[in-house]
Amino acid sequence: MAVIQQHVTDRYAAYNGDCLEVIPKLRDESVDLTVYSPPFQGLYQYSSSERDFSNCLTPGEFFEQYEFLVKELHRVTKPGRMSCVHCMDIPTGNTGLDSCVDFPGDIIRLHAKHGWAFAMRRHIWKEPLTVRNRTMTKALSHKALTQDSTKLTIAHADQLLFFRRSGENAVPVSHPNGLTDYAGETPLPADVMRYRGWTGSQLENRYSQSVWRRYASSIWDDVRIDRVLPFRPAKDEDDERHVHPLQLDVIERAVVLMSNPCETVLTPFMGVGSEVYGALINGRRGIGVELKESYYRQALKNLAAAEVGDRKEDQQVGMFDDAPGATEPAWEREDDPPSQPEPVSAADSG
Repeated sequence: MAVIQQHVTDRYAAYNGDCLEVIPKLRDESVDLTVYSPPFQGLYQYSSSERDFSNCLTPGEFFEQYEFLVKELHRVTKPGRMSCVHCMDIPTGNTGLDSCVDFPGDIIRLHAKHGWAFAMRRHIWKEPLTVRNRTMTKALSHKALTQDSTKLTIAHADQLLFFRRSGENAVPVSHPNGLTDYAGETPLPADVMRYRGWTGSQLENRYSQSVWRRYASSIWDDVRIDRVLPFRPAKDEDDERHVHPLQLDVIERAVVLMSNPCETVLTPFMGVGSEVYGALINGRRGIGVELKESYYRQALKNLAAAEVGDRKEDQQVGMFDDAPGATEPAWEREDDPPSQPEPVSAADSG
């Protein structure tokens, strides 16, 4: 199977295929950062494909597949670099007498087994009524409170887990002018705006300091929940059960904090292109793999929009031609090329 369809430019590579077959073709230590949301086994189903992680019948089967991916991501990631995994606690049902599965804990233990150090996590706040209306969770209703509060649940926060690959990072991820953009909902104080892009002493950079205080919080309560890429056109009536792209604010924060401009960001579950899009509009390169064809088609539309509507375009003119330390992206392993159609290198793609 490997690659069914592909679209490769000098800034990104998008592959329609099974990530467990495509990622083994990527070169060792060729990726600077991975950002992704794995299918939540037992909670959502994304397609009817037997290759889809979300269709695993048991947690054991899910983690058997996922373990292979975690090992491969360790191989392709540069030493000392990061992987950001979006997840949440998983409720076992909707009866009011259910428990929760510590999905984040299972992910942490699996990564530790294969050379990843758990560095930190962020909790992403959810508005309870919005979650109640979207999921129709009985145990999240006010009615349940009035009847028996021992059967209540909460609007479980999303979590972003940060893992550091074993080894020493050779290229520091630096921000010499601090943080120059804020991906979030709450307006910054007016008196700090004049410090945006401050090139003087960073002790005086009140803009970056204000943004950093929000990013450094263990709870991100200022993420714009509805700031997501277009996804409704990607729905297939015959097998679609769930689609909800990861918020761009979450992706942008991970990309900006954990990678340098021109570096490569990988996502094994591309969906409609959110992680690659977030990489592109922040001056990085992206690689995305998506199994579901309708998602892949929508991702190509979204990534085309990112290239023509880059919100940091004025900062990126010539960026990929002569940036210090920038190299031509090498998407595939030379010793083990994918099956037909063969992906081309970015250098050959025109």
